[in-house]
Amino acid sequence: MTRRYRVVHRTEYRYGAMMTDGYSVAVVSPRSTGLQTVVSADVTSDPEPDERDERVDQWGNHIVQFGVHRPHDHSTIESVSVVEVDTVMHPDDPTPWEDVAAIIAAAQGDQAIGVRPFASSSPFVDVGSNLTALRALAATVVTADMSVVDVARGLCSTIFEGFEFDPGFSEVSTPLADVLAERRGVCQDFAHLAIGALRSLGLAARYVSGYIETDPPPGEERLIGADASHAWCSIWTPGAGWVDFDPTNGHLPVERHVTVAWGRDYADVVPVRGVVIGPNADQDLVVSVDVARVG
Repeated sequence: MTRRYRVVHRTEYRYGAMMTDGYSVAVVSPRSTGLQTVVSADVTSDPEPDERDERVDQWGNHIVQFGVHRPHDHSTIESVSVVEVDTVMHPDDPTPWEDVAAIIAAAQGDQAIGVRPFASSSPFVDVGSNLTALRALAATVVTADMSVVDVARGLCSTIFEGFEFDPGFSEVSTPLADVLAERRGVCQDFAHLAIGALRSLGLAARYVSGYIETDPPPGEERLIGADASHAWCSIWTPGAGWVDFDPTNGHLPVERHVTVAWGRDYADVVPVRGVVIGPNADQDLVVSVDVARVG
């Protein structure tokens, strides 16, 4: 079965004073994958940019850059896309996780380039400083000769059942050690946590950004723009390739997910970032996301 989604992601900054210059980088346009086809995608900026550039980064993500080089008191970036997502079959790879770790450690050439960057520490996933705690988390799931997919499945369930979703606990800069100690966080934290636990075993795991279709509470109408960006992760297997799983929701495989980008962690796929030049002033940020099934 194929599902078609229309996704609108709007990021708006309002400045307390007139800025003279601004530069933004957006990673908000979905990418095609083996299970996802991008039917259409458009990213716009208000004010109309004086400079615009598009490129594909080292991970294959679509990057759009905007420059506004005249006075402005706001900056709005909006992505409107239509994607078709195929139903995910339950992936399987019976290869024991120890063998997969050995394959990754010995990888050379294209395989090393495609896999090894996702097997070591990265800006938001400091494996070295948290190695003992991450291995302890993995040890609650892993047994000798367990298949690599079952390791991911077990870790997904453990985080979903053992950690509390708490949007008031963390922010982008919250260390992984705090998430481990307090056993709470948000989707970004849980993705980083799962990635760190897998990397502590010598496995390769990457961070995936995107969206998930949500349902309104029973008896209530769906609110347009009330959805949010989402994050999950993928584990590399020699037999099934990259297998997605969502520790926030306890899903393997993922369900009703739209992929935008992937990287080593959140730092590689920040949806919108940039700088403005002007007087010291307050700024307000409003983000709205709408994920609607249209077929």
